[in-house]
Amino acid sequence: MIKILKFGGTSLADAKRILSVSEIIQEESKKNQVAVVLSAPAKITNNLEKLIKYAKKKKKYKKIILKIKNKFLKIITKISNKNKNISFKDLYKIINKEIKFLKKYSKIIYLLKKCPKKIFSQIISKGEILSTYIMMHILHSKKNKIILINPVKKILSKGNILDSYVDINQSIKKIQKIKISNQSIILMPGFIAGNKKKELVLLGRNGSDYSAAILSACLRADICEIWTDVNGVLTCDPKIVDQAKTLKNMTYKNIIELSNLGAKVLHPKSIYPLKKFKIPCYIKNTFNKNFYGTKIYKKNKIKKNKYNFSITYIDNIYMCCIKINNNQIIHKIQKKLLNSIRKKYISIILFSNSINFNYINFYIEKKHFKNTNKILKKIYKNSKKNIKKIKIIKKLSIISLVKKNVIKKKDLIHKINKIFKNSQIQIINTIKNTSKNSISFIIKSKNKNSGIKLIHKIVLNKNNLIEIFLLGIGGIGKTLLKQIIQEKKSLKKKNIIIKICLISNSNKILFKENGINIKNWKEKFKKIKNKFQNKEKLIQKINQIIKKKCYVNPIIIDCTSSKEISYKYFKYIKNGFHLITANKKFNTGSIKNYKKIRNLSYKHNKKFLYETNVGGGLPIIQTIKNLKQTGDKLLKFQGILSGSLSFIFGKLDKGILFSKAVQQAKEKGLTEPDPREDLSGLDVARKLLIIAREMGYNLELKDIKIKKILPRSFKNNINVEKFLKKIKKLDQYFSKKISQSKKNKKRIRFIGTINKNGNCKVKLSEIDKKNPLYKIKNGENAFIFYSKYYQPIPLVIRGYGAGKQVTASGVFSDLLNSIL
Repeated sequence: MIKILKFGGTSLADAKRILSVSEIIQEESKKNQVAVVLSAPAKITNNLEKLIKYAKKKKKYKKIILKIKNKFLKIITKISNKNKNISFKDLYKIINKEIKFLKKYSKIIYLLKKCPKKIFSQIISKGEILSTYIMMHILHSKKNKIILINPVKKILSKGNILDSYVDINQSIKKIQKIKISNQSIILMPGFIAGNKKKELVLLGRNGSDYSAAILSACLRADICEIWTDVNGVLTCDPKIVDQAKTLKNMTYKNIIELSNLGAKVLHPKSIYPLKKFKIPCYIKNTFNKNFYGTKIYKKNKIKKNKYNFSITYIDNIYMCCIKINNNQIIHKIQKKLLNSIRKKYISIILFSNSINFNYINFYIEKKHFKNTNKILKKIYKNSKKNIKKIKIIKKLSIISLVKKNVIKKKDLIHKINKIFKNSQIQIINTIKNTSKNSISFIIKSKNKNSGIKLIHKIVLNKNNLIEIFLLGIGGIGKTLLKQIIQEKKSLKKKNIIIKICLISNSNKILFKENGINIKNWKEKFKKIKNKFQNKEKLIQKINQIIKKKCYVNPIIIDCTSSKEISYKYFKYIKNGFHLITANKKFNTGSIKNYKKIRNLSYKHNKKFLYETNVGGGLPIIQTIKNLKQTGDKLLKFQGILSGSLSFIFGKLDKGILFSKAVQQAKEKGLTEPDPREDLSGLDVARKLLIIAREMGYNLELKDIKIKKILPRSFKNNINVEKFLKKIKKLDQYFSKKISQSKKNKKRIRFIGTINKNGNCKVKLSEIDKKNPLYKIKNGENAFIFYSKYYQPIPLVIRGYGAGKQVTASGVFSDLLNSIL
């Protein structure tokens, strides 16, 4: 069995990596006969190109030569130090000889003020040649038999000296003349070949991969392995999407399509020899050598993938659009255009036309723009009558999704378009490619990374994905996270995946774009050292995070009581977020903003949900909306809207003193940290205002009349502990009040009312047994709606309306409603 091993530049970047590669070669040679193709160490080719560029102007080119020399000297020094059998002097002589060559020809380039192609190809190939000599010395030191193939003599190429194509049949004849023993390791530098004149030529982009494919064909290899710095062919560029997955296998056809659309794993011309000679190719990771990688082979042997898609991109693209007046001449202009482009060796990435809409669109790389522009001007000049206009759009990116029969998956394409629109990413054009296995989206380059992340998330997550940004981790926020953990499995069965992307309190933020592991979020949150000195800076940081346009279904959940955060609601919706709030500050602000946010959420197709603003987990807001939608009209509303006050006055009925009832409510977490906020009646007034507004009344908070429970003498300038001691003075007052109401066979409750004219009042009231509110106690809320449809018997909604469990479940309910 013969196996070809090709190692890329990152695999050979330094001494440590070169030695690691030598170990892989050694291991493989014990099992099979191996032939090895090597690239230049990382960055060497770039520096050689820079050397040529600088030498034309005599601009610091000597520094570049020194940099290249030092890089190789560093490599051979470390290698010879680790292996005493390797002669530093011998390697130094080889490197020094090539450095002298670079110095000599740099001077020639300077004198000519240009670099001839022959010299260019010889300079650029030095990295591969030196890699091969270094590897040969390492393997020799371990007593391996080495056969060195000189590709200039044995790989016959034709065409452009800087981008040649190999004559495979002639190369096979040349290679097969070499006597190769089964015990020998074959070494060959990649990227280079020779023409009929026996000149050194280059094999173009990904030339070393092409060399490996050619050598595979020449040796009739059983396997070709391309060793790189990733685990194989991935669903996406891991530098953009850190959750990119490895594809176990691919067809030759799909990898060619992927490469043509921008993927840098393998160039199409590297695949053709492998396909022709039916040689399976593996993409493997030098830094994870035991990982299976990706196998590329013919269609009838392909196995099912867990991940069956890949996303690629081409950046810095120009879109050329020709708008034509007469659709009958579109084919004639198209023919002229394509002929002119072929003559100039301009490669078109994508092409589309429409007879119905009278246009021709095509996409080119930036480097081809000057020549293309000349062609377009000439065509316009010769066909002025038939061409309406020619438009050029710069700084574009083409993102392509390669997936079997993707063109037929209309729901997926619709979802991508919808989510791009929600994320404010404009799709300039969508091209359904002729293979039917890929679709390309043309967008502005500035949105490229966000676009790639979005498509990856959409295709990877077939379920309904919810991305949560949780603001506030007090009682409600923490309880909500517990409930999400508890329900995670049951939600998955319903095809709902919840990812918590951000958790924040008043001074810290925990953020992970692809989701926080919420099982240990508390430990992670404690470890955060970066604290924000003030709330405004924290909010600014949150705003920066949500501006990233790479979320599929993002939802802000506000579990704070912060006015400052509520002021940012408009921004959140404009940035493409649904909004769920347990914070009443916004909905009880100005009526102008109340109406504005609803119009904004409708305009941006975003949900603004706030069920917990009124009744905790009770469906009050939704009920009111349902009444309105069915044409019902409110005649009167009455309710106990505070769970804490319901609890307190229920305890007073049992003879418990007022001060003790307040203390118990606080201990149970039914009141705010400062019970005065509950006892002031302001919280009830806010809830009543929201109900009134939902009913259609244009009211402000100042329009709600509050008859306070506490006397004016109970000021806010004392702390909570002193306040709780001071309210003992009210025990006798409330005891008498309760005693008197019992005599009258009535009970005292803190009630909010709205009459048909929209007048709203909050006050302590005596009610009898006929009133549905008579039995409300222990933290319950009750809402009584008298309407056109519900009379004389009203619609009553009753249940617990306070406490973190109930409120968190109400937020959770809103959360699930956000995806419906």
